[in-house]
Amino acid sequence: MSTVFQQRFILTGGPGSGKSTVVDALIQRGYWCSREAGRAVIQDQVTIGGSALPWADQAAFAELMLCWEMRSWHEVEGVSEPCFYDRGVPDVAGYLHLSELLVPKHLENAIAEFRYNHTVFIAPPWRDIYVQDAERKQSFDVAVSTYHAMKETYQKYDYQWIELPCVSAEERADFILSEIARLRSC
Repeated sequence: MSTVFQQRFILTGGPGSGKSTVVDALIQRGYWCSREAGRAVIQDQVTIGGSALPWADQAAFAELMLCWEMRSWHEVEGVSEPCFYDRGVPDVAGYLHLSELLVPKHLENAIAEFRYNHTVFIAPPWRDIYVQDAERKQSFDVAVSTYHAMKETYQKYDYQWIELPCVSAEERADFILSEIARLRSC
């Protein structure tokens, strides 16, 4: 890894753990943040009557998420301040693993090519805030399994993770920014 401080930070975890709410808090503070690929792909596929959905064609869904994540990665080329991703390229491998599907070689290549800061922020399962909706159809048990799959996936691809505390979105945003300042000073 180069000596330049990598400004791309991933927020990951299981569904319904508060990631997107933290992203919204960071946007309110003026930071660039990506939209979650999975939710966006589901919304687009439903709109057009497509079948690349987690309950219809998981492999096609994963391919569209991968395309979304790579495009999001490119959006901040040259940006010198922290940028935040509501999931990242390695999440696609975590999804495939959780779905008991093989991770294709081109996804492995993408994970190697599209790198983020070595430290990933992971939101733990949090039953008190978990809700299902039109795009989030998973049970809380699946959310817990997803959390563990993401921890394993990021570790496999040489990332370290910091678990977010179960506090308000504003406090989580403060925590993340404090950790980034600490990492930058190391």
